[in-house]
Amino acid sequence: MESYNININATDVQIVGKLNIESIKRLTGINFPVAEVQIYPGAIRHIKREHPGIIEQYGHLIPEMISHPDYVGKNPTVPNSVELIKVVTDTVLLAIKLDPAGYLYIFSFYDLNNAAVKLEKRLRSKRLVQYVE
Repeated sequence: MESYNININATDVQIVGKLNIESIKRLTGINFPVAEVQIYPGAIRHIKREHPGIIEQYGHLIPEMISHPDYVGKNPTVPNSVELIKVVTDTVLLAIKLDPAGYLYIFSFYDLNNAAVKLEKRLRSKRLVQYVE
């Protein structure tokens, strides 16, 4: 099994995990052509600016969230994207998108405020499903 790490101070693109694309397709209907997920320095800056403390506190969980999320779903307003949710002390959401050029990248990482209510609502509406391999 491959091991991935994330350097939250990196100045170049990093491969930070690998999706189980068969499980993602079965659970969401999204057929990603690749499994490796990248993060760009600009995304890290965005997360640090817009969601202070999240990447510093939970960034080490990103590879685990990608390979073994607790919940997976689709954002109805962002085509070719998947939301991965991991329940930790706070519930954090990792948003991954497919670039038209054919690679997957992280475009946001944040805490889900009022998580219990939002999770229940998203599960009821089928926006999210429990992740099973």
